[in-house]
Amino acid sequence: MGRKWGALVLITVAAGLAGCGGDGDDSGTAPAAQSLPQVTDPGPFFGQCGSVTDDEVAKAFGMPPFTGVTRNSVGCEWETAGIGGPSVTFSWYRGSPIGRERAGSELIGRPATDIDVQGHPGFIASSEGILCELGVEFGGDFVHWSVMYADAQPAADPCTVARDLAELSVSRAK
Repeated sequence: MGRKWGALVLITVAAGLAGCGGDGDDSGTAPAAQSLPQVTDPGPFFGQCGSVTDDEVAKAFGMPPFTGVTRNSVGCEWETAGIGGPSVTFSWYRGSPIGRERAGSELIGRPATDIDVQGHPGFIASSEGILCELGVEFGGDFVHWSVMYADAQPAADPCTVARDLAELSVSRAK
């Protein structure tokens, strides 16, 4: 008798759970299936920090020596005065749409402009000559360079720096 009650309880719970989760519309129509993420071929390999050296970043950036360099599995950040100070950031996004990054720039008041880096589409967006971000698309992947002078007097145009560093990364991709 115990097995029958156990089976009955399991069936009742399963039926109850199957009936939950609706949107309150009892019209009898099934909700639309969620779209699955699109599978894309991986882009090229960029190497650590986009295959750009600390010296190359320092030369392009033109600021005092870096006080910190952070490296992790998806990118690097070079800082001259700690968090919030002048910095350069490289990020590599695998299987992520570049449009989301572009939309984020536009949402916070940095209109993006289409660019091409060695035959690859992308965008560039800036803010008052102190910040520039640049993304380059490779199918379902993209790389992103961000150059921020913060309150410091820019040593170079941040978009020129971002573009030069992106050119290096793209030329060294494997």
